[in-house]
Amino acid sequence: MKLLTRDERPPGEEPVSDVVLEPEVSKAKRVRVLLSAACTPLLFSYTAVATVLAVVSFAADRTRFSATGALLAAGPGWLAAWQVQLELGGHPLGVLPLLPTIVVALLAARAAARAVRRIGGRTPADTVPVVAAIAGAHAFFGVGIALAAGGSPVGVNPLAAFCVPGLIAGLAAVAGTAKRCGLPSTLRDRFDPVAIHGLRAGALGLAALIACGAVVFTTATALSWPTVDSLFEPGLGAGFGLFVLSVAYLPNAVVATLSFTTGPGFSVGTLTVGMFGYSEGKLPGVPVLAGIPSQQAVWWPALLLLPTLVGALVGWKIRRIDEDPMPRMRAVAVAGALVAFGCVLLGTLSGGRLGDGPFDPVTVPVGVASVITFCWIVIPGGFVAFFAGAHKPPEAPGEAEEADDIEAVADEAEPDEEVEAEIDGALDELDDDAEAELARELGEDPDQTLPETGPETEPEQDGAVDEAVTESTDGSGDESGPGGDR
Repeated sequence: MKLLTRDERPPGEEPVSDVVLEPEVSKAKRVRVLLSAACTPLLFSYTAVATVLAVVSFAADRTRFSATGALLAAGPGWLAAWQVQLELGGHPLGVLPLLPTIVVALLAARAAARAVRRIGGRTPADTVPVVAAIAGAHAFFGVGIALAAGGSPVGVNPLAAFCVPGLIAGLAAVAGTAKRCGLPSTLRDRFDPVAIHGLRAGALGLAALIACGAVVFTTATALSWPTVDSLFEPGLGAGFGLFVLSVAYLPNAVVATLSFTTGPGFSVGTLTVGMFGYSEGKLPGVPVLAGIPSQQAVWWPALLLLPTLVGALVGWKIRRIDEDPMPRMRAVAVAGALVAFGCVLLGTLSGGRLGDGPFDPVTVPVGVASVITFCWIVIPGGFVAFFAGAHKPPEAPGEAEEADDIEAVADEAEPDEEVEAEIDGALDELDDDAEAELARELGEDPDQTLPETGPETEPEQDGAVDEAVTESTDGSGDESGPGGDR
């Protein structure tokens, strides 16, 4: 059958499909893309660490600069950027800066996203080779540095050097490729919608708590600026080194301030700073710690208003997801669980061992912090989500039970021939009673049965009527005729 349309193509030209198909990537190109994705973040991160160490070493006073030494020192520095614990002269160094970790994770995520785009990945399965290549390259590079550092003053656990960089790089690669490969939509289809809303609100709450910690830390540092200025040693080299060190540990300080703002506090050696408890101790001469107060203040509990507002914000975010309050309460619980888990993760990464001196260890009580942050989200968030959201009108007493009983009977009922026969008999009896009542109203005998009428009985009825008419005519003639008896 020919379509009633005119073909505008010149004769002999093949039809062109409207669907644009991406060209298939060859195996050689795929291998090149995977190698580039695995090696590019390694080279950039290692070069960045080596550059920073070289600049600090060059600017420091009374220090002999060596390019080879900076390149060799960049290996342990690279491991420290990936949160691998080191040992310096037999003393543990577990308090590692979080800012370099954020930077190298962003490099890995960007490399993964670019690689998936170049190979035309569209599904989560397409990200598996990219993630495996990036995670494997970082893991083997880390264990290589650990083995090369054997016998030097810097000690590294090879197993930790293999697992930690590979795990963090793999997670960063998944985060970088998630949006392009449709991972969020896949998770939305597989998870409960209420849980998805709770996770979104929990991410918002965690970001708001981090922002509160950053505001409190910035305010405390600004009020202690004379102390900050006094901690910078005279000279460009020493001052620059302290500045780089303070900037690298800024996220750690913000997490510690977050723990203080929510209540549990933190500790550095013998120094303990909490909302309701303070213990004096020594502090390292680092400008990033200049905002730590020297004594407890009575107005500190007023800062608890910040996590309360964050919990209310989470509840306000959830208030419209459902008319029934119970799903909203479940979403608030999911949000609180996510915030608690995030605080445990951040607190674990922010603290650790710091030599064997008076500043060891640096601790954020992650167990207590997780429980308290969960309560800060669930209690005010649940209150706002319950009362600020919509509510279904209450049902009258007994209506719900009756409706359930009727539905149950209707679902369990099945057609039965005996029941149908009984119903038909009852309907016939009702019809007979109605006919008898109508006969009484007309003055007839209700027991007299009316003849049935139908197509077959109509000729018989017509014949009976004719005989009756004939007899009545003959009878009347006999009575009234001239020869009849009177």
